[in-house]
Amino acid sequence: MKFRIERDVLADAVAWTARSLPVRPPVPVLAGMLIEAGDQLKLSSFDYEVSAQMTMDIDADEPGTALVSGRLLAEICRSLPAAPVEITTDGAKVTLKCGSAKFTLLTMPVEDYPSLPAMPPAAGTIGSDAFAAAVSQVAIAAGRDDTLPMLTGVRVEIEGETVTLASTDRYRLAVRTLRWQPERPDISAVALVPAKTLSDTAKSLTSGAEVSIALAAGGSGEGMIGFEGGGRRTTTRLLDAEFVKYQSLWPKETSAVAEIQTGPFAEAVKRVGLVAEKNTPVRLSFRQDEVVLEAGSGDDAQAVEVLGASLDGQDIDIAFNPNFLLDGLSAIGSDVARLAMTTSTKPAVITGKPADDGDPDYRYLIMPIRLSS
Repeated sequence: MKFRIERDVLADAVAWTARSLPVRPPVPVLAGMLIEAGDQLKLSSFDYEVSAQMTMDIDADEPGTALVSGRLLAEICRSLPAAPVEITTDGAKVTLKCGSAKFTLLTMPVEDYPSLPAMPPAAGTIGSDAFAAAVSQVAIAAGRDDTLPMLTGVRVEIEGETVTLASTDRYRLAVRTLRWQPERPDISAVALVPAKTLSDTAKSLTSGAEVSIALAAGGSGEGMIGFEGGGRRTTTRLLDAEFVKYQSLWPKETSAVAEIQTGPFAEAVKRVGLVAEKNTPVRLSFRQDEVVLEAGSGDDAQAVEVLGASLDGQDIDIAFNPNFLLDGLSAIGSDVARLAMTTSTKPAVITGKPADDGDPDYRYLIMPIRLSS
């Protein structure tokens, strides 16, 4: 194998592929990155759960394949000088030359490396930036407790031209709907994708204009979802768990709807939250023209701030975990935050203010913390 490639192109491709390398590989070869050079250069990594493959056009002088330590290759590529890189194989070694630098890496047995899973059938395409933004809005509400796998995923629901993303950790629920271009107008599919994998993947595929989503509706590729865009391809196994029936969690009625400028509100929550001890809330008292934010009590440090706000309905006192509240405010993507509330003990729904007063495409439900009387 022998080929030349620009340093920045190689470093970017190796860094992206190395993201899927396992920290503690169950077998040594899974710590490797597979390099295949021919009419195209393919870099691959796989940990039996997530696969990643980067493809780019090159003109190899000598085609070939090699398997080397992926993390070491990534560290080397990051440190190379700004010059073209020449990669060659010599027996059981791979040599990288870049400017005055030269590295020699030992190879692993290629024949021991597992085959990457095939992509499931293509289901449709979506704008890469819109997809990344939607995933980031929803993934914030996913759980981190691996003993409850259904809460660590993002539910992806596909119905025709609509994709709905949902996640919950039992204390909040985030749901986003968006449009896409399906392969078939009558497509209907559901998948529970690990939230961290989906979030990392969506952010990493914005180099191309569109992302292709591949999802089996049965048969070949069942239990797997794939994403492809900008020469990058990744697959991941789906979570084998039943997601909560979240539609029943939305409040059926509200007694008060408050609107407040998102930026000043978020800054006030941060300030007041400085005195909130762990697991203690920020208290909000909504009145007709204002909201009073408070935290701390008794002999502890205390903070109070008053902001202008509009209120349609009854006065209400309600309290939230400040970090969960800030997550919702940062995700709505609107200058005005709308809080729909029922009572101090029932869930509130945070949305942006739609430009045309239609249904918002993003909703963030948050459980209040019970106020002591």
